[in-house]
Amino acid sequence: MTNLTFEAALGERIDGMVDACTRCGKCVEACPSVAPAGLAAANPVEVIGGIIDILRAGSGTDAARGWAKACTYSGDCIKACAYGVNPRFLLAMTRMAMAKGAKDLPGRRREGVEDFRKLARDVHVLPRLQLTPEQLARLGQGEQGSAMQESGELPDFVFYTGCNVLKTPHIALLALDIMDAVGVTYRVLGGPSHCCGTVHMRAGDTEVLGRIANRSFDKLSQSKSGEVISWCPSCQVQFTEMTLPAIEKQHGQRPFEMTPFMKFLAARMDRLQPLLRRPIAARVALHKHPGVAGAMEAAEALLRAVPGVELVDLEQPAVGLQSVYMATLPEYRRELQRNELEAARAAKVDMLAAVYHSDHRELCAHERDWPFRIVNVLEIIGESMGLHEDDHYKRLKLMQDTDAILADCGDLIGRHQLDPDEARRIVSGMLRDQPLPLAAAPR
Repeated sequence: MTNLTFEAALGERIDGMVDACTRCGKCVEACPSVAPAGLAAANPVEVIGGIIDILRAGSGTDAARGWAKACTYSGDCIKACAYGVNPRFLLAMTRMAMAKGAKDLPGRRREGVEDFRKLARDVHVLPRLQLTPEQLARLGQGEQGSAMQESGELPDFVFYTGCNVLKTPHIALLALDIMDAVGVTYRVLGGPSHCCGTVHMRAGDTEVLGRIANRSFDKLSQSKSGEVISWCPSCQVQFTEMTLPAIEKQHGQRPFEMTPFMKFLAARMDRLQPLLRRPIAARVALHKHPGVAGAMEAAEALLRAVPGVELVDLEQPAVGLQSVYMATLPEYRRELQRNELEAARAAKVDMLAAVYHSDHRELCAHERDWPFRIVNVLEIIGESMGLHEDDHYKRLKLMQDTDAILADCGDLIGRHQLDPDEARRIVSGMLRDQPLPLAAAPR
């Protein structure tokens, strides 16, 4: 145990990374966001030099600030660095420094709290429009869920959902079904009560980020293996690149290791393979985001293990951590999605399969207009294992009518005692979560 505060430990890590950076510019050259952000003509050496200047309490350059804002967390910069520097971490810390420079602490704290409250409202209401209290309890939500997760002996693993996958809860439920089938025990943690701290980091409030990190880590470390299985790629990066190293500096030890679910499952192929009994005769294309190293490769390996699946490479760019991170480059995001849908149609695929929840939210309603199904990878694996969870999110979003959705969910609104006006606002937001407009192709 050291005497460092979380903020001081984070500051030491930033300083060490800045000192290790040679300013060669290879990270800028490798970044797929540079050209779409209008920075193709910028000198890479000057851009990374501007980033270092900001982290040294300077003002940097317009190009450096533009690069930091345009980061989609693709991770190409990490692979490009020959000196062990994590440029993605430096860009995140640059954005945090910029946030600190733009507002005083009370203003940043208000912003973080407001963003957290909005997230919490969405994550509270959307799953309750889709699931019963008993189903929610399996995901560790509600009083019943909290009691379930606190009882019993230590599990093999902690399964950390994050927050936003709860908006598409069939994905998280399928993950639990599959873990049950392969015979591992787990405790489910996630939702706003076990926050990863991303919203507070974005607001530039490192003090609250540190408090949240320490509080969450105590619970996440409670397993026999000392391993946390993560679903959310945003939480994976937040913990492993931002907060876990600082906690390790602060306390002198690492409380747990964190493994993405796709890699966790692919590593247990010997247990999984015998359970993939039902052939799925389908041409499947994988919607890819490379930000978590090895996750897409693991998803491909899992799909290839399903009997009958023919994996089709659409030869489209793989950019970003997940779709929501492409919001920094909205026109580029629309272009990528449009091109992928067109490529999937040209390849005559039966399914376009995403891994992450934000990708599913943005893509699933396009199933209305294109000649293939849009699914999550776990739906294909689950179907081969004889497992199924209803995708209520897609069913509701395909209605494209707020009144119809609220009428369909009327019983659950009553059962969960939701505020009808708040439910209406959140359903309207769900329908607006459509970066590429529907009807982008003929039926």
